[in-house]
Amino acid sequence: MSSENVNNTDTNLSKAAYLLIIFVATTVILVYSEEYMIPFIIALFLWFIIHELRENLQMIPFIRDRFPIWFQSLIAFAIINVVIFLIADMIYVNLSYLSESLELYESNILLAMSKLDVLVGMNLSSQASSYFSGIDYNKLIGSFIDTATVLFGDGFLILIYVIFLLVEENIFPLKLKAFYPDRKKQVEVSKLFRKMDKNIGQYLRLKTLVSFITGLLSYIVLLAFGIDAPLFWALIIFVLNFIPTVGSLIATFFPAIFAVLQFGELAPFIYVMLSVGIIQVVVGNIIEPKLMGNSLNLSSLVVILSLTIWGGIWGVMGMMLSVPITVMIIVIFEEIPSLKFIAIALSEKGEIKDKKNGAISNTKV
Repeated sequence: MSSENVNNTDTNLSKAAYLLIIFVATTVILVYSEEYMIPFIIALFLWFIIHELRENLQMIPFIRDRFPIWFQSLIAFAIINVVIFLIADMIYVNLSYLSESLELYESNILLAMSKLDVLVGMNLSSQASSYFSGIDYNKLIGSFIDTATVLFGDGFLILIYVIFLLVEENIFPLKLKAFYPDRKKQVEVSKLFRKMDKNIGQYLRLKTLVSFITGLLSYIVLLAFGIDAPLFWALIIFVLNFIPTVGSLIATFFPAIFAVLQFGELAPFIYVMLSVGIIQVVVGNIIEPKLMGNSLNLSSLVVILSLTIWGGIWGVMGMMLSVPITVMIIVIFEEIPSLKFIAIALSEKGEIKDKKNGAISNTKV
């Protein structure tokens, strides 16, 4: 083996070791900074949404010509806060309604379990009864109050982050010029940020549309079956659809289980499961691919792996943010020559766009 080959091997091993150390260190930092990083990431995506709304508002000549950028951002920010307030109010009203029927739901689940006993030949109802009787409801309510307190604190922190991101938005071009005095480098970095903005904005816009269609169709089905608080379950389905693959399964399962609680019968479970499941399959496998296509350039395997990794690091919120974060990583890495191989490995077909002329690079892993 020549000395040149030995040097190349040592260089590759050193690069792999450095990447492994960076990956482990980054994972540890993300795990222990979860309390602070998640509110910032949420604020960052809220800023993206405000940015998208502002661009849509600029399509209206009256607003574009008469109001400055900061006022357009204020309008978009106000719209988002109104939507969040309406959603929070709807959740509160529906949870209050459902809590009034808690005893009925508990008796219905025991009734359904007794019917299941006959089908499977096992005494499941007595086990379920002992389980429900052993639940400390005061402790459960206390945990919900603690969670609400944490969410309120995070909400205030997210608000502060969003305000400062909006302020920083106007100052960032000046900082970019100070960071990169070379005009060519300024243009390259600006293109990188615009590319991230475009890809993530497109994903959020299309995913929101797909989730809304799924939630709306599910609401119609749940309303037709007479499920209590159908709007609440439609909202749950809408939110969970932002979690790739797993979210749609959970979103189908929740209202189906609740149908058993409400009616005390096993048949409604099957009806709701099949109906909402068909909606998920049609929207997820026909409508969503037609809308999104391969615009994200993200491998299906990478989607599952990123879901697992970010879910392990940040839980449910990590699952919801897994795809946008992975898209950001690909966009950044494909612009860095030494890390371009990672972007190629994460891409859908081992292809990335050449930053100079926009052509597709056929470099394969």
